[in-house]
Amino acid sequence: MQTPDLIAHVCAYADRQANCSQANLEFYATGLDGLSILRSRKPTMLEATLYNPLLCLILQGRKETHVGARQVSFTAGESLIVSHQLPVISRVTEATKMKPYVALVLEIDMDIVRSLYDEISTIEIEEEQARAFNVGKTDEALMDAMERFINLIDKPFEAKVMQPLVLREIHFRLLLAQHGGMLRQLLRRGSHADRIAKAIAHIKEDYATSLTVAELASIAGLSPSSFHEHFKALTATTPLQYQKELRLLKARHLLMNGTHSVSSAAFEVGYESSTQFSREYSRKFGYSPRKDLAKYTRG
Repeated sequence: MQTPDLIAHVCAYADRQANCSQANLEFYATGLDGLSILRSRKPTMLEATLYNPLLCLILQGRKETHVGARQVSFTAGESLIVSHQLPVISRVTEATKMKPYVALVLEIDMDIVRSLYDEISTIEIEEEQARAFNVGKTDEALMDAMERFINLIDKPFEAKVMQPLVLREIHFRLLLAQHGGMLRQLLRRGSHADRIAKAIAHIKEDYATSLTVAELASIAGLSPSSFHEHFKALTATTPLQYQKELRLLKARHLLMNGTHSVSSAAFEVGYESSTQFSREYSRKFGYSPRKDLAKYTRG
């Protein structure tokens, strides 16, 4: 299937879904393990969210993603590989009604990645400076595997047998990809990528607790200075800034659900001062938490 046909196929599926939204960025689950469709008919505003390990393959349009001080822009035929859970800010920068932004998003299954260790361990691949999120050209083999995977949407009988096989192939292709360097590093137990992943898991679990770099470094099995250096090189942010970003995203989720006031959301995620919380929330999202709460609870 050529890319124009693939785009038409993906958009036709999206059009058939009952959950069609008037939101700028449309999200559609496919029923296939970890695979979703994103579509937008116009550029979007910057939006903060939390990326789990994933592949974002753009079929049409352009997107911009910020992590810490680092910014990447990628377009049709390119893909973003995220190896660690990261708080990001992103937006669609190129999309029209006639030519919408269309992307396939696949959650990376780390169990599948690790199960491929024997197949990958003997392959020598030149490593670029690996980061937790990297953009690169999507090679033909990976594109072909993704096309075969999306084609299973309308073939439930075949999907029962073929889905796990194609999904494993996709993960294999991700490990071989030029911009899959951090995934390859994660296969090596005790690598810096593996150690930082342990620290991130701890931050995620105890994000509302006051943490120190020394404590996180101990969990990672690194000296504080080495931990700080590798954490920032991998995630483009510092450990404590990462925790703050995670707290703010969690607080916004509480406000969106309408279950908390501004002050209770602040204390829930670990802030001792609602004033400080409001200041940092406004700086990150561009408007105050009170204004955000009013927007989500209106009506």
